Order: sequence, then C-alpha cells, then structure tokens
Amino acid sequence: MATKRLAGHSAHHQIGNLSRLWRIPFSNETEHTKVENALRERIKELNCLYGISQLAERHPDSVEDLLKDVVEYLPYSWQYPEIACARIEFEGSTYKSEGFQVTQWRQASPIKMYKEPVGEVAIFYLEECPPAEEGPFLREERILLDAVAERIGGAAMRIAVENELQDMNRQLTVEREALKETNAALRAVLARIEEEKQEISRNVQINVDKIIMPILHALAMELPRGKRHYVELLQENLKEIASPFVNELSQAYLSLTPTEVAICNMIRNGLRTKEIAQMRRVSPATINRHREHIRRKLNITNTEANLATYLQSRQRQDK
Repeated sequence: MATKRLAGHSAHHQIGNLSRLWRIPFSNETEHTKVENALRERIKELNCLYGISQLAERHPDSVEDLLKDVVEYLPYSWQYPEIACARIEFEGSTYKSEGFQVTQWRQASPIKMYKEPVGEVAIFYLEECPPAEEGPFLREERILLDAVAERIGGAAMRIAVENELQDMNRQLTVEREALKETNAALRAVLARIEEEKQEISRNVQINVDKIIMPILHALAMELPRGKRHYVELLQENLKEIASPFVNELSQAYLSLTPTEVAICNMIRNGLRTKEIAQMRRVSPATINRHREHIRRKLNITNTEANLATYLQSRQRQDK
C-alpha cells in the first residue's frame, strides 16, 4: 500500500510540473458562456501568431513591409477589436494602425534583436473597458503580445542576415567582374608589350643588316687577310643581337657570368683558346680556366662532349 501511495504521489507531482509549462493558467470555470468565450479568444490568439508567420513569409526581405502589415493585423486579435489600435516602434521608425490614438489603456512589449531592445509593440484601447488582469487586458493577451514581439524580433534578425548575405554576394560579384576586367586589361597590356618587343627586335635586325653590316664588310675588304677574322667575329656578334642565342643561353644557365657568356659565344663561332686570349688580352691559361668553369656549370665536366659542338647544338635546339 505504501508503494502505491508513493507511486500516486510521484505521478501527481509529475503532472504538476508539466502544468507549469503551460503559460496560460488552467481554469476551473465550468460555465458554458465563459468557456466558449475563452476558446474564442484562444482561437484568435492562434490565428494571430499564424497570421504573423504568413506575413513573414510574404515579406522575406523587407522589415518595413512586414511591420506595416503586422500593425494593421494585430488589433483583430484582442478582446475588443472594434476599439483596439496598434503601434510598432522599430529602430527609429514608427508604424501605426488605422485610426491610431494614444490613450491611457495601453499594453506593450519590447522587441529585441540579439537580446538588445530595438523597439516596442503596443496595443491601445480607444475607450475604457471592463477591468481584467492587466488593466483592461487579459493575462492571455500579455502572453500573446510577448510572443508577437518575439516573432517580430526573430523575423527582423532573419531578414537582416539574409539582406547582409545578399549584399555580400552582390559585392563579391562586382569584385569578381572587376577582377575579370583587370585580368583582361593586363593580358592586353602584356600582349602589347610582346608586340613592341618583337617590333624593336625587327627594327634592330633591319638596322644591323642595312646600315652596320655594309660598313663592316667594306672595312674587312680594307684589312689584311690575317686581321679579317676580327671583323668577321664582330659581324657574327652583331647578328646575335637580334637572335635568341645569347639571351636563351643566359636564361638557361643563370650561373654563367657575362664574361663566360661572351667566351661561349666565341667558342661557338669556332675561335680557339689562343685566339680568344689574344682578343680578350689575357693568357690562354685564363681562357682554359673559364672553359673549365663553363663545362662545370653546363654539367658536361665528366663527359667527352666538345664544348663548341655542345654550344652549337644548344643553338639549334633553341631555334
């Protein structure tokens, strides 16, 4: 028997706890009319919350349009809708229902966003009404008004976030288009630079061929046969000004010094160590050291490759 009484007490205690979750207090009223009136008011409250949800879906990106409709919709959900009016204040803007007037019969609830107050929703009666739990307003209407304020704050936060995301997407789109235009302009500039480089190269080649080469040819005819190879070497070097050999050799082997590049050019043109030494006014031993350094930097030190042949083959490959 003690066990049964304990179980009964536990079940009664549990029901009591659950009843506290119901914000509208249970009523012991049994009179038909009062029960019907209470049910009618609850239906109005449910319709109010449902209607606000529908309005929020109708205005997914405009808080202003949402509040304009909500403020006109609210009075119909209060006990005396024919003399009720509403006002919503939100972030410095005010929205009023038709025929709104400020009176002493007022019920209000704060609107919050991110737990910070940003406005207020209020209901006014234009005439004095029978007293209830909160002036002329019902306790249930207080609960409803708090729920309305919470719904408005939640809808405003959602709209603000969505609008911010849309603004960010638009900004990203603008920046992406600007980047495309910049890239296109850069490609055009680079293409123009390449065209100008090619034009300069052609002009240099034309000037060398039409102006300098005839002068050198005439000079070679005036020199003794034993000295003509100097002019011939000068002619070959001038031809290389507009050819890719020296540039490509320098780019392919960045470790080569300018002196080594010049000696590579002489070797490729068939000059021997003694001739190169005479032209550069150094000893043959110095040229031999340069040749060793060049072979090491070209990774042919321990091979049987002939340096002149290797350099000539590189020219053919580069072309």
